[in-house]
Amino acid sequence: MARWKDGAPVRLSGSWIAASAFCVGSLVVQTGNAKDLLAPKEQETTEFGATQSPSFDEQKKGVPQSLFTWIKMAKGYEVEWDTFGRKGWYTQDPRLKPIEPGSLFTPETPAVYIIFEVAPLEDPAQFGVQWFLEQPGGQLSQTPLGKDVLEVPGHERYGYLELKKSGEKWMLGNYVAKIFITPLGQQPFHAANQVGMMRFTIAEAAPARPSGK
Repeated sequence: MARWKDGAPVRLSGSWIAASAFCVGSLVVQTGNAKDLLAPKEQETTEFGATQSPSFDEQKKGVPQSLFTWIKMAKGYEVEWDTFGRKGWYTQDPRLKPIEPGSLFTPETPAVYIIFEVAPLEDPAQFGVQWFLEQPGGQLSQTPLGKDVLEVPGHERYGYLELKKSGEKWMLGNYVAKIFITPLGQQPFHAANQVGMMRFTIAEAAPARPSGK
């Protein structure tokens, strides 16, 4: 191999070419490794020009929502096991049944649960949620009040996300829960991975009416 200098060819030695190739190869490998070491960053939440994601609050029977066969908010959940037809022989995939499903909760509620069933997954996935307090005018709080992440193996179909109160009581008002689905190992809270949202309200319990005759 030769390059030109002052109009005359200058021949490069084989050892110099080999050393150059080694340095370039090392640089490429190091650059590739550096890219792999860069962890994806969580995108800062902002409501300026935000994309409106689908709402899972109103669902039609038999119509899937994103990967969800169904998804509901509730005060709790029960675990139900499928059997193989013989008492005591259970499958590895328990079913989750929502307890008191709805979107209205009291300030004393310890946690709000988002319970769901998904279609069978080929690969493990992460399901995440961030919840925000809705400000007057419809704007959301700048930072989430909390977050939760659940890893769902490929063979499981049911799961839940837990929205815990941040203090002794929930603050009265309307809340928005943003729901995310990502492959296992990736940043769970990036705007590109948001698949939908759900709304709930924290309000004082209505006083019981006296029973009249």
